[in-house]
Amino acid sequence: MKKMNQIIVAGIISILAVSNVEAQVTVKTKEMKTNYSNELEIVNKLSTQSAVVNMPVSKLLDAPGNEALKSFFFTPVKNKSALKGKKIAVIVADGFEEIELTGPVWYFKELGAEVEIVAPKYNPAPERYGLVYPEMSKTHVMAIQYLQPVGWIKFDRTADQIKVSDYDAVFIPGGAWNPDNLRNDKDVIKFIQDFNKSGKLIAAICHAPVVLASADILKGRKLTGYWNIQVDLKNAGGTVLEETVVTDGNIITSRHPIDVADFSKAVESWLIKK
Repeated sequence: MKKMNQIIVAGIISILAVSNVEAQVTVKTKEMKTNYSNELEIVNKLSTQSAVVNMPVSKLLDAPGNEALKSFFFTPVKNKSALKGKKIAVIVADGFEEIELTGPVWYFKELGAEVEIVAPKYNPAPERYGLVYPEMSKTHVMAIQYLQPVGWIKFDRTADQIKVSDYDAVFIPGGAWNPDNLRNDKDVIKFIQDFNKSGKLIAAICHAPVVLASADILKGRKLTGYWNIQVDLKNAGGTVLEETVVTDGNIITSRHPIDVADFSKAVESWLIKK
């Protein structure tokens, strides 16, 4: 009987203990819900509304005033070997203007040139920045259309792997983010400086001439670029002209996606003459 009473008492104590734990869990859960709700409210205030934007290249080609640009792409290239034997590097990072890369690359390949896409060595930001990188960012760079991310393209080599002797020409597409990423990369800047010393062609469109400014190769040169960066080009010692494309020695520059045709033809002309 005594043993049975001890068992009953022990059972009651266990039930009370469990009840107490459950009560603590309930209270803790309520606290967590309250904290989570508060944090979620703050995060929502720090965030903007998400949106998916569809901006196909066809909209640019079909826009009024761009008839010549559309004709450039849809008129078959006659001389498929005009740039045969030439090798061109595209220096590019995340945030490049899509048509400013894909357009010239398509044209140069149509002319028989070999084209390689070169990106800075993968170098993610410090963890405390709170950024998340997709796995493909180790092998691809992100395209944009006027600040809207639209896709990815695979690169062939990284800037720390290339030499001046590898290429006959270099071109840099624009896009507001791409040049800003490139101009802080020591391998890219050193390569551009060495390429300029060699006298080989350096071509840059839209925002990309700021990379040349960071490489300090614009003093006394005539050039053009996207309107927002023209003051930077002047401050770097260049003379800015309001023209679709400007050629000064071994440097070709252009202003905008709508100038891609003139830009591509200028590169073609320079390489054929050389």
